[in-house]
Amino acid sequence: MPVALILAFGGAGYIILFMFHVCLATSIVVINVSVLLALLTRRFFLKENRFLFMLSTCVSDLGTGVSWYYSGLFDALDAFPPRNGTYYIAPTFMGLSYLVTLAAQADRYHAVISPFRYAMRMTRAKTGIVIVCLWIYAYAVVGTQNLVTSTIGMKISGIGSLICNLITYIIMIGLNIKLYLIAKYQLEREPPSAERENKRSSLYLIIIVASCFLTFWMPIFLYVITCSFSQRFCLRFRTDGLDPLKILPRLNAVVTPALYIRGCAPLKAIVMTRVWKCCHRISSR
Repeated sequence: MPVALILAFGGAGYIILFMFHVCLATSIVVINVSVLLALLTRRFFLKENRFLFMLSTCVSDLGTGVSWYYSGLFDALDAFPPRNGTYYIAPTFMGLSYLVTLAAQADRYHAVISPFRYAMRMTRAKTGIVIVCLWIYAYAVVGTQNLVTSTIGMKISGIGSLICNLITYIIMIGLNIKLYLIAKYQLEREPPSAERENKRSSLYLIIIVASCFLTFWMPIFLYVITCSFSQRFCLRFRTDGLDPLKILPRLNAVVTPALYIRGCAPLKAIVMTRVWKCCHRISSR
């Protein structure tokens, strides 16, 4: 039963929460489908590595939105032990978006620091292999968690979160600051041109996306690490839809593609002039 029906006698606040989850899931699906259609209808997007990373995050965020219709609205809990859960498949969609954004951050850093070596090393094929390996790794962990006991699964989750936190601090904070300073110096030396503005917007976009990731993801990472190594600090919620720490990363699945549209002029033009206009024409028939 949906959360709103389970707790209907608790007050109107749960009805509002139910509607919030419906709007959240719908927003995630709509905006990510829009970006996906824009990327797939124009092949020149897929000639650049940054758009391949963008495509992967949109696919994983779309999975997050679709799964939230179940996880957010029904009596489901992907935890240890689970209850009516998705075998940890739904949370893994979020984790994939996180991993790909980390990879994209490292990719942009390599491109700025060593542009000539980057052009030779990171071809589209190699970028595709990196993305595929991240998907395989994520669901290999899911398979392991479903085969072991809850206690071992919690330890795996805690250790994985600890490693991800360390990588987050190194890549998303340390590299972001260094990347910004180096790129700013390099861009100031270049004469004004369309290519220079394209590099500038690409740089700012990945920094803003990474900053949003830190904002929405850090609370749940800190909680998982603390809970995994000390049961006294674990907070238990009846369903995923009532857990604010699990809702925050889902908000990021809306913000990230919205930033892609806002910060990338070619993508914004395709979404506005083709995707949304075509959808409007179809719906008005």
